[in-house]
Amino acid sequence: MVPRTPSPLPERLALLEGCEVKAHEPLAPLTSIRVGGPAEALVRPRTPEALVALLKWARGEGTPVTVLGGGANTLVGDGGIPGITVRLPGDLFPETAEVNEAEGRLTLGAGAAIVRLINLMRAQGLVGAEFLAGIPGTLGGAVAMNAGTKNGECFRVLEAVEVATADGVGWLTKAEVPHAYRHSELPVGGIVTRVRFRLPKGDIVASKQAMDTDLGYRKRTQPLSQPNFGSVFTNPPGDFAGRLIERVSLKGHTLGRAQVSPLHANWIVNLGGATAHDVLSLLTLMQTRVREQEGVELKPEVKRVGVF
Repeated sequence: MVPRTPSPLPERLALLEGCEVKAHEPLAPLTSIRVGGPAEALVRPRTPEALVALLKWARGEGTPVTVLGGGANTLVGDGGIPGITVRLPGDLFPETAEVNEAEGRLTLGAGAAIVRLINLMRAQGLVGAEFLAGIPGTLGGAVAMNAGTKNGECFRVLEAVEVATADGVGWLTKAEVPHAYRHSELPVGGIVTRVRFRLPKGDIVASKQAMDTDLGYRKRTQPLSQPNFGSVFTNPPGDFAGRLIERVSLKGHTLGRAQVSPLHANWIVNLGGATAHDVLSLLTLMQTRVREQEGVELKPEVKRVGVF
């Protein structure tokens, strides 16, 4: 658990050049489901060099490092996150576009919101990443979990990622990063700093129509107006997690101030004042009942961090 008394860690980190450090910083406002305790030390590196220096310092001191992107698909424990919590600024890197008559390569910082990719794609007359429109979170998080929808996933349009470790910064091609459905295997201790996408030229009017149609469908079928962290579980092969949860009569079920959404059974919403304990208990109930009644082990899509 994050110490209730003042920790010496933030003061020590403040001595590192190029890092903004906040002690005992509340993290619930930085997550999409709005629950969780504080960070012992929340650090925003202002340069790539500062990030590498931070990771090197943490390795030498044996201090744990947790990355918090846009806070989507993340459940922070009520006890907070001990050690260092890193949050990359959205403007740490400039956006760049290399476009010819047939295609374009778009490079953005990992701390940038996913919508920045969609806006840059449209501005450059490119298509192909429509399925990412409307997904919350950052591009770094999208790479880490291979984010997507039924229409596609991040690695389909990804060309390369830049990763920082305690030993430096370097680019990896898509082929060098093992990935699967809602999963990627980045270097241990590495943090994605930049992301490069390769997209074709195409019909931007049809592209916008496709995004508008998909977003309209999402608004009708998902509780986007309430605090949530998106899909709770990945879909098992040949089935849908939401269907299974609904079959075991948990759609709309409430535990504390957390609720299985009446709109979509694979989403948990915060009714206001929920705790991470409420959310985790409800998630566990969903998992247990589906296992016992349907014989299927649901795998969480949500990443748990911190002390529960």
